[in-house]
Parts: sequence; structure tokens; C-alpha cells
Amino acid sequence: MPLHFLTADRESDHSAPDVPLVHSGQDFWRRPYRLGPWRVALAAFLLLIAAYILISALIIGMAGPSSGASATVCVALVVIALALRLLRVGIWVSPRGLRRVGLLSTRTLRWREISRVSTVQQPVKWLGTPRSVQGQALLIERRKGGPLPTLLTDHNADFLGGSQSFDRAADTVEAWAAEHR
Repeated sequence: MPLHFLTADRESDHSAPDVPLVHSGQDFWRRPYRLGPWRVALAAFLLLIAAYILISALIIGMAGPSSGASATVCVALVVIALALRLLRVGIWVSPRGLRRVGLLSTRTLRWREISRVSTVQQPVKWLGTPRSVQGQALLIERRKGGPLPTLLTDHNADFLGGSQSFDRAADTVEAWAAEHR
């Protein structure tokens, strides 16, 4: 079974131009970049913790009351859901629009609602912590209403240490916006 949330627009072909792919008759959302090593490592760590929690649920179930084992299994399922959602977090594009998937919420904008997509130099958060550093950010301005919060930065979990991959992702999102607006 293919894991579509782990693939980028062009699986391994880095020589392909940053041209959006159009799929006929489908609502097909694609991430315009690969997942970063920090995000994958954190998700793997959470899944490892969930495995230990499930083993403890087995031990609790064999030694004690089933209510304790059930509660422990529920905790493990929450940690697994958190790890999977962490892998989905990011920017997704399709011919319909741009989708920003957060840990707890998802926001979708149609291309016609977007007036400008630009990359700017500004202080950005380092790995989502309160610490700010100077970096690049991809900003979206809506036609109606204020600007959206920063979509991508070169210091988030997907692009830390890879400025070329940030530039490629920002260019890809800008290409999608230019083609579909």
C-alpha cells in the first residue's frame, strides 16, 4: 500500500521542472516537498513510545484488571494518532487550492481566494519553539482579510539545514499559485 503522505510531487526525479501535476476528476492533494528528518524522527520516536505503552498494556492486562489495560491501550492509540497526524502536518496543494494541515486543525483556501504568494526574509521560529532566528518564510496574502500565518519557514522541522529544499518547495507552491489563480 503506497503511503502518499510520505511522497513529494516528483518522487525521486529532482531534474523535473516545478510544474504542477493535474489529475483528472480527482481531489488529489500533494505535498510539494519531502518530509524533513526532524519530523520523521519525532514521529518514529512517538511510535516507539506507543510500542512500549502497548507492551505495558499487555503486562497490565495479564497481571491486573482489564480497565487499567484498556486505559493504557487508549493512551497508546492517542500517541499513535498523534504520530500519524504529525506526518500529515504541512502544506498540500491541488488544482482546487492550498491546504495548511496543522496538528489540530486544517485550513483550505481556493486559489482564487489568494492574491499573492511570496518568499520573504524575516524572523522565524526555530523548530516551532519560541526562539526566533533570521530566516526565510513563505507568506500567503488573501484577497479578502488579512495575511495568513507563516506557511513554511526554512527553520521548521521539514527544512532545517536544507535551504535548497525550502527554496524548491517555495518555488513549487508559487508555481501552483501562478498557474491556478
